[in-house]
Amino acid sequence: MMPGPKPLSVTLSEKQRGLLEHLSRRQTSPQRLVRRVQTILAAADGLSNEAIARRLRLCRDTVRDWRQRWQEGAEALDAAEAAGDADKVLLARIEALLDDAPRLGSPGDFSAEQLAQIISVACESPEDSGRPVTHWTPRELADEVIKQGMVPSISPRTVGRFLKGGRSQAASLDLLAQSSARGGP
Repeated sequence: MMPGPKPLSVTLSEKQRGLLEHLSRRQTSPQRLVRRVQTILAAADGLSNEAIARRLRLCRDTVRDWRQRWQEGAEALDAAEAAGDADKVLLARIEALLDDAPRLGSPGDFSAEQLAQIISVACESPEDSGRPVTHWTPRELADEVIKQGMVPSISPRTVGRFLKGGRSQAASLDLLAQSSARGGP
């Protein structure tokens, strides 16, 4: 087997090593974090990606990725340590560095402005829009926002999810129906 490229070196300060060891022993640390900490500690000890992968039962590419992530964040971590940040702050920075990267996913189909417009219509009485109903149903609301040109298309199910999904920010469909039936909020 031919040797691959030399793995990125990982250098830790005493404080960083101590904080990483604390994270690996802490009972409340998620296992994914512990495994990543162990990867960084083993890399700092000079083990190859292959040896770390065997020891921790990981894919060699995973070990390489975490070495890369650590190296990308090491300069900021070193600067924070040099600035005298408290251990608690450094620990939070290390956890953030070893946390899952945000996933992109597909872009939303509706803008925040469109969602606000849909919710605005839902807060009005259906009679104001010329609808022969006393309260909004997801189907009636979907038809109305399409008719008003707010969106080119939207399903009643999606309208229902918008209204149910943000219970803490927006009123539920049932609450909107009740307030509309009473003549307002």
